[in-house]
Amino acid sequence: MAVISNGTAVLGLGNIGALAGKPVMEGKGVLFKKFAGIDVFDIEVDELDPDKFIEVVAALEPTFGGINLEDIKAPECFYIEQKLRERMNIPVFHDDQHGTAIISTAAILNGLRVVEKNISDVRMVVSGAGAAAIACMNLLVALGLQKHNIVVCDSKGVIYQGREPNMAETKAAYAVVDDGNVPSMM
Repeated sequence: MAVISNGTAVLGLGNIGALAGKPVMEGKGVLFKKFAGIDVFDIEVDELDPDKFIEVVAALEPTFGGINLEDIKAPECFYIEQKLRERMNIPVFHDDQHGTAIISTAAILNGLRVVEKNISDVRMVVSGAGAAAIACMNLLVALGLQKHNIVVCDSKGVIYQGREPNMAETKAAYAVVDDGNVPSMM
């Protein structure tokens, strides 16, 4: 297994660069070994261009049985993961998205079970619109949460249609319709 990062979105530290993110990648390797018995090589790629990063990672396919993308900023992480999955014949996953989504969704589903509510009937406010939040919403929607019952806020407030030109597709997918009630949502 390869844990690969360019260090552009290290939790709590931000864009610190590939080499500075090395201790985090090594820590991820320790978790794989300790809890799953999987040997890991951490690979820090000093490349910010998504297409060049993809070329580097894809060239490693014959060496590894799987790729764990780690600490890559949004929206590039969505593009990188999608292109690598299309191109490679081994599992590729971005842990910041899918690991967080699985754990968060499990907690939400268990909470709904405790309060005897159906996921299709609840409303949700999400704080943040990065890779983890988008992946959480995608999984919850796949499990029955109604997209129109989600309000997403980022550092600029509620995400609504027309708020900004050229909004990332992943974020725009959850933009609410501005029907005059957007200010009251803030």
